[in-house]
Amino acid sequence: MADTYDLIVLGSGPGGYVAAIRASQLGLKVAIVERERLGGICLNWGCIPTKALLRSAEVYHYMTHAAQYGLSVEKPSFSLDKVVDRSRKVAGQLNAGVKGLMKKNKVAVHEGVGTITGKGKLSVVQGDKTTELTAKHIIVATGARARDLPFAKADGERIWTYRHAMVPPAMPTKLLVIGSGAIGVEFASFYNDMGAEVTIVEMLDRIMPVEDAEVSEFMTKQLTKFGMTIKTKTGLEKLEATASGVKAAMKGPDGKVETAEFSHAIVAIGIVPNTENIGLEKLGVTTDRGHIKTDGYGRTNVDGIWAIGDVTGAPWLAHKASHEGVIAAEAIAQALGNKDVHPHAMDKGNIPGCTYSRPQVASVGFTEAKAKEAGYQVKVGKFPFIGNGKAIALGEAEGFVKTVFDAKTGELLGAHMVGAEVTEMIQGYVVARQLETTEAELMETVFAHPTISESMHESVLAAYGRALHI
Repeated sequence: MADTYDLIVLGSGPGGYVAAIRASQLGLKVAIVERERLGGICLNWGCIPTKALLRSAEVYHYMTHAAQYGLSVEKPSFSLDKVVDRSRKVAGQLNAGVKGLMKKNKVAVHEGVGTITGKGKLSVVQGDKTTELTAKHIIVATGARARDLPFAKADGERIWTYRHAMVPPAMPTKLLVIGSGAIGVEFASFYNDMGAEVTIVEMLDRIMPVEDAEVSEFMTKQLTKFGMTIKTKTGLEKLEATASGVKAAMKGPDGKVETAEFSHAIVAIGIVPNTENIGLEKLGVTTDRGHIKTDGYGRTNVDGIWAIGDVTGAPWLAHKASHEGVIAAEAIAQALGNKDVHPHAMDKGNIPGCTYSRPQVASVGFTEAKAKEAGYQVKVGKFPFIGNGKAIALGEAEGFVKTVFDAKTGELLGAHMVGAEVTEMIQGYVVARQLETTEAELMETVFAHPTISESMHESVLAAYGRALHI
């Protein structure tokens, strides 16, 4: 006889496990199905362990530049195995934390490969054991995987995806990073700080193409200053693993093909949603290039089937998945008769993006160019970190904050930052957008001194010709 639930969540990443917790809080009987490790890719192989690696690289960078702070460190070195081991232990600690949260919230955990076999039906296969589950509602939260090059599959030895790059078999000496989104730039930053010679190849006309153009330009200058080679408008024609490394053929903007050799290559050209072979086709769930189509609450076109996170398309971010999980759980509870929940549809315009490289990048809302394309007349403010006392004291005076306002209403259309700790600071502007704050409230807000966040205030003032420290 099948185990019966109000809700089954297929996938336990930051969208799935959060959805399960919220549904349980609302009194639903919930099960979660996971084929690998609780916490999904983000916690085990993505967001969290990469930040542990980047922290090690940051500390190592400060060690090698100790003299700038009046300090002395003799012959700084590192053990790659120990750096990786620390990262894996951080992931393991959080994986155990998710297990604890499932137990605390009385969420039944079913380990194995889950397949939707019919309306409200799901089977879980673990080895030679099959468990049948039924539920009024099912949330698909199966995430995504790294996209391979069609002509050069990742082998884990010389050609890596992000997963291989987190547990490297050896330290690269000369690294090729293919793709300059957040994942590519973060790994480029990590390995560059650890001593590798890094080249980034990007097909488009600038790196980090989803960011504001001024941020992309600044990052190009900074990463080049740090010793990286940046090749934009450059396509990869061929990538071949050899006994000693990889050989790459790259077609530049002039049409000429250049061949170069590297010790390793990281492929960071996007993701593929995990929507195959889980029963969606049989039910007639609508997809677009593999991504499940949903409304703002996570509903698909099939009654009782919901989807959240990377399987639903851009932006492919953990915090977007978590928020979608909460929305979907509340909408399901409402559909089951809970009159005390009032979910709101997801507003993707208020989702922040963060890149944890050195320097960091963070943004929310419209870029200047996108705001103009949308028909807004804009006021733009920009404030450099060189005018901020805390940034100078930290030795992190390179960076800036840029804000974009609607000239007619004062609405904060977008904010863009590059520099130290901006991934923490961006939340101030996210809250401001969520509260529909205008320039008037931001100007009247008191920012603590000395903090780098004062640059946020100055950027707002600058948009209206009132900056105080430039």
